[in-house]
Amino acid sequence: MKPEQIFTQHAPAAIGPYSQAIQCGNELYCSGQIALDPRTGELVGDDAAAQTERVIENLGSVLCAAGYLFADVIKTTIFLIDMNDFAAVNGVYEKFFGATKPARSTVAVAALPRGARVEIECIART
Repeated sequence: MKPEQIFTQHAPAAIGPYSQAIQCGNELYCSGQIALDPRTGELVGDDAAAQTERVIENLGSVLCAAGYLFADVIKTTIFLIDMNDFAAVNGVYEKFFGATKPARSTVAVAALPRGARVEIECIART
């Protein structure tokens, strides 16, 4: 199967040479999302919880554009600039993924694009 690029205006446009997601067969590989407002391209949210809400909403828009649901997500990776934000991110994350509990990794990083506090990528499968 030939990989297909996924794009939606309901999530931020890529800020580099990459796709919002790539669908290959029944699998969807979503690029990392940060807390950018899709309309303005500006970073939103002053804290990790607020940013995580926007990040997951952006991921949801990409999933939807490809015909997937949060329940189809099998793996996520979370990138944090401060592991002290772990509990705040978990609180928001659980609202969206609590029932399905996909596999997950959380990684501390030195910095993220645009000064974001959190970035999340995912893999989904139908």
